[in-house]
Amino acid sequence: MTQFDGKVGLVQRVLPNYRTPFFNALGAACQSGLGVFAGKPRPEEMIKTADSLTGAHFTQGTNLHLFRNSLYVCIQIGLIRWLKRWNPDVLIVEANPRYLRTPGALRWMHRRGRPVIGWGLGAPPLSNFLTRMRRSRRSRFIHQFDTLITYSQTGAEEYAALGFSKERIFVALNAVTPPPTHPLPIRLDGTEIERGRILFVGRLQARKQVDNLLRACAQLPETLQPKLVIVGDGPDRNRLVTLASQVYPRAVFTGALYGEALADQFRSADLFVLPGTGGLAVQQAMSFGLPIIAAEADGTQADLVRPGNGWQIPPKDLNALTFALVGALSDISNLRRMGAESYRMVSEEVNLDKMVSIFVQALKRSLA
Repeated sequence: MTQFDGKVGLVQRVLPNYRTPFFNALGAACQSGLGVFAGKPRPEEMIKTADSLTGAHFTQGTNLHLFRNSLYVCIQIGLIRWLKRWNPDVLIVEANPRYLRTPGALRWMHRRGRPVIGWGLGAPPLSNFLTRMRRSRRSRFIHQFDTLITYSQTGAEEYAALGFSKERIFVALNAVTPPPTHPLPIRLDGTEIERGRILFVGRLQARKQVDNLLRACAQLPETLQPKLVIVGDGPDRNRLVTLASQVYPRAVFTGALYGEALADQFRSADLFVLPGTGGLAVQQAMSFGLPIIAAEADGTQADLVRPGNGWQIPPKDLNALTFALVGALSDISNLRRMGAESYRMVSEEVNLDKMVSIFVQALKRSLA
């Protein structure tokens, strides 16, 4: 694995459990050490967080969450104190202007002639009467960074559109697992199964659009209606369980699963569907040889879901989701070919090793 010689600091709002493999792997690539600073989420977010890292030094901060929705901001108490103590050569922070202590961390680093890398989704187009002012503010914020890392090519293009140097923008495709060490699962062909099995994995919240998945399955012809397994927990679970009992009783809610129990669900499925925003589970599903249906959301899906391994659909479009399900479930043999392509992609292109490698490249570039 490519190594970075310097000492690295990394700031997150929270340390979600699914990110620990990445931070541990990145820490192993930072020869002088990786320090991670993060606080706790709001209780209603129901994010499962980690309390320690094996490959990096973790410091628990205190998050002060203010306001809600579009007015939300977060003050990360103790950030500058941690920064002085850890004293990194390079700092990586989330490129999010809602985190009000980030500008202070940028100033602290820059006064010492040290670079800061911004890590974010991108800068989606704005469309309201304050567009010009907000775009100017966003551009000023982004240009404080020495280098940017984004999850997708779409995000890279959005940052470039704000005038940020393309040479200092790196695309690290979002990954939560290393290249698969298990073989491509062997699944029955279309003549050997009675119904397809669809899997959803993620936090149950309104923006995930699981209600549309339930309704789309209900609209399918009886012969195509699949077994539907919904893995996860969250604030929208009770509403979705009630809805499923009314429109699609074939749906099964397992709650949150981890480890081998979750792997069993991936191995048993024929198709993975992400009807709303998000996408971390997509790469994991692909590592088990599953084709994907995903809604176009923040741009990250475009790099993971291609014509060879799945379908992208417009967000919040029930008819498009239903049409994609019909096409997928009508040809199980084609699903198997698409699943094999998913497996190839995560073996060669989209995995933790590749993600760490891109971060190391960005760290080196930030010092150039």
